[in-house]
Amino acid sequence: MTNGPRIIIFSGGSLGPWALRLIQPGDLLVGADKGALFLLQNGLIPDLALGDFDSVTSEEALRIEQESKRFMTCDPVMKDLTDTEMAMNWALEQQPGEIVLCGVLGTRWDHSLANLHLLRKGLEAGILCSIVDAHNRISLTNNRAPLRIHRDRHTHVSLLPLSLDVNGITLDGFQYPLHNATLTIGQSLGISNILVEPVGVITISSGLLLVIQSSDTPH
Repeated sequence: MTNGPRIIIFSGGSLGPWALRLIQPGDLLVGADKGALFLLQNGLIPDLALGDFDSVTSEEALRIEQESKRFMTCDPVMKDLTDTEMAMNWALEQQPGEIVLCGVLGTRWDHSLANLHLLRKGLEAGILCSIVDAHNRISLTNNRAPLRIHRDRHTHVSLLPLSLDVNGITLDGFQYPLHNATLTIGQSLGISNILVEPVGVITISSGLLLVIQSSDTPH
């Protein structure tokens, strides 16, 4: 793990006042495409704005370029990465202490699923990384170290395999404990568990496991 500042990436998916409440003093704010406009419209200056900016008007793109601390653009056609992946790659290069992605879920489920897969990049780099929206916090864990999650406004915790199988799943601090269990894609065994202790610990022996903390009440 690194000790750099936390980076919050704002992309062009579903955003709202909840996203602004994530910001803490010292955070670096990255706006990917329309996410940069969201920051400016809420009185915040992006430390970096990047993307092809095909989701904003030419006037809005000019404002983003002029008002952001740093601006990086690319051709909207001749590029191989989504704006969010470009932002994620930049964030990883900074060796931050944590990366939070918001505005990366929405109506485009191709983009939403691709953004879920970006959590693997953070995991492989040893950087704490999560996706947050109004109802959910999503993280990814493997067998390198136990994942500790804290009881908060999220009332439920669900476990879903990102690899075909996840083996050796052990849960401590949950209403429905597991010990050395296996989850396979297509099973619902890991849905809607509840933390009964202030901190829950999730340990696995192999595979990639999505951990989704959720609440029906928006933040």
